[in-house]
Amino acid sequence: MELLQQLIDFILHIDKHLADIVNEYHTLTYLILFLIIFAETGFVITPFLPGDSLLFATGALIAGDKTDLNIWLMFFILTAAAILGNTLNYKLGSVLGAGVFKEKNKILKLKYYHQSHEFFEKHGGKAIIFSRFLPIFRTIAPFVAGIAKMPFGRYTTFNIIGGVSWIFSLLFAGYLLGQIQWFKDNFDIVIVLIAVVTFVPAVYAAIMSRFKSKEVEVVAPKED
Repeated sequence: MELLQQLIDFILHIDKHLADIVNEYHTLTYLILFLIIFAETGFVITPFLPGDSLLFATGALIAGDKTDLNIWLMFFILTAAAILGNTLNYKLGSVLGAGVFKEKNKILKLKYYHQSHEFFEKHGGKAIIFSRFLPIFRTIAPFVAGIAKMPFGRYTTFNIIGGVSWIFSLLFAGYLLGQIQWFKDNFDIVIVLIAVVTFVPAVYAAIMSRFKSKEVEVVAPKED
């Protein structure tokens, strides 16, 4: 519970925590943020790490011109982290398989696998791109693609497109909007809105998946 509270505090006040990281570690901030993005996209057990809000806040922080960080260097470093992370996740999926997801597991919930698999089946390779913008899905989708043995070359193409699009859009959105005074004054509200907007599709998918499960139970024929 304490870890959850710390995570929520980090997300809600991510601008202040990022500023502390920059002040203490300076150019090592590149490495720290690389590791966070790499872990969120690379390990199926870490879907709870901040992604969207971290990218937006990083762009806004650099826009404030109070750091020595370069927005383009940050873009290339974090893009590499996103692509390499998803590649590792794909490889783990191809090796470990669906057995790591358990019904009662608090992190690797079986329903997460079913939802991601359904999303993957519906959208095909494009799911790798779409999932980049959906918390939880972006961590599990590469793993599911590995389980499904999607051709690695084809997967890599979608992985690169999705990684570049995700990092560029959120990092530079933060960078551009971070130069506007209203966004500076209401940054906490903006971060909350980003969290809500990005989680809505995941929540919607979970609700629809539950309804579909109930429909299957209702129409399933009874055994004699």
